[in-house]
Amino acid sequence: MNFIIWLIVGGLVGWVASIIMKTNAQQGILLNVIVGIVGAFVAGLVLTPLLGIGTINQNNFSLPALLVSVGGAVILLFVVSLFRGRRYSR
Repeated sequence: MNFIIWLIVGGLVGWVASIIMKTNAQQGILLNVIVGIVGAFVAGLVLTPLLGIGTINQNNFSLPALLVSVGGAVILLFVVSLFRGRRYSR
């Protein structure tokens, strides 16, 4: 049951991050889940040592953990956008 909650919360985190970064139209449900979970992992590496707050990957489903996880997902989407660039814009 904890795994299902983790997937749902990861999807919500990824969805909120995609809205913040304005990539919501490009992402589906599966990519939102992946971005949320990987973003929480990034937050665990980058933001948790700075702030001392756990992420959803550490079975911490509190509001500060959700905010830190969203921050990690936003960082992930930002880095991905740097690598993708805007090659096809006209």
